[in-house]
Amino acid sequence: MQKDRKIALLIDCDNASHQAVDGVLNELAKYGVTNIRRAYGNWKTPNLKGWEDQLHPFAIQPMQQFAYTQGKNATDAAMIIDAMDLLYTQQIDAFALMTSDSDFTPLVMRILTSGLTVYGFGEKKTPSPFVNACSQFIYTENLLAAADHDDAEENGGQLHKKSRNELRGDAALVKLLRNAAEQTAGEDGWSNLGPVGQYISNTASFSPINYGYRKLSELIRASELFHVEMRNNNKVMYIKDCRKN
Repeated sequence: MQKDRKIALLIDCDNASHQAVDGVLNELAKYGVTNIRRAYGNWKTPNLKGWEDQLHPFAIQPMQQFAYTQGKNATDAAMIIDAMDLLYTQQIDAFALMTSDSDFTPLVMRILTSGLTVYGFGEKKTPSPFVNACSQFIYTENLLAAADHDDAEENGGQLHKKSRNELRGDAALVKLLRNAAEQTAGEDGWSNLGPVGQYISNTASFSPINYGYRKLSELIRASELFHVEMRNNNKVMYIKDCRKN
């Protein structure tokens, strides 16, 4: 079962915001148990103070890495070595890399060749090669915004989500959604949303959170690109391209 999947979270503290770690762990809880949590950096430096305060509350193991040579990123090397050790010595089902550094792109590709999922978390400045290499990549700014929205909802506020026109104006998103629906459609032209989501995951680094939505079903409804039909006692969503009769 998915809830039993074991996930290893490796954090590049030099290139990740400590404010987003709560959102990252909440997101990973949807996919399994994050039983390995390691944060890498030189803990002797004052710039990791924010991260230091997050270690105990979130049961994250600090991994000390001194900068032996100025100008060289020893943290990257330590994370890569540990990731490969975990890949070969532990029964891990997925990796989560929290970083905005594209230097980890080859590591992602190597893990993928072993059949494991790689979840990426980083800021919007993260270079596209790393974003696209991950099985799923979520911008940490969106996780922070989602947390703020939860607080706002408790006080009567509304979630800020991309509008229908904004979603339809994203040509890459529209193409991805329509192609996924077409490739998973039955003879009647309707597609079960489950296989649609799986097809998207196998095709692109995608998360509805990056568009302001918790679930794919919410994004689908907001886009108004598809007819929507609920089946099996209103438990299963089926969709059909609005361009088709």
